[in-house]
Amino acid sequence: QVQLVESGGGLVQAGGSLRLSCAASGRPFNNYYMGWFRQAPGKEREFVGTITRNTGITTYGDSVKGRFTISRDNIKNTVYLQMNGLKPEDTAIYYCTARLTALASYGYWGQGTQVTVSS
Repeated sequence: QVQLVESGGGLVQAGGSLRLSCAASGRPFNNYYMGWFRQAPGKEREFVGTITRNTGITTYGDSVKGRFTISRDNIKNTVYLQMNGLKPEDTAIYYCTARLTALASYGYWGQGTQVTVSS
């Protein structure tokens, strides 16, 4: 089992930046592929991006590609989501998630952190 706690959300103006953090506890952090999803009110949950366990290879959703960057620190057991060039449509609750293999479902989720981008 792994427990995930997100932080770093808040209110920012369009064009601004935020960095979200997700601290993991429980099993060794580098066992897990980590991901970020988001969900805006009245919308489906949307894939933001993912990062592999040790090589740090990242993949992003089309709506955030080129603006968001995922990184991880396997010593600090933390994954980060750096968000630049924020737009009002980025407003959502952002969730950190983990899975044990690249093909498994994301079985572990944090409680989410709210990001609000004002125009």
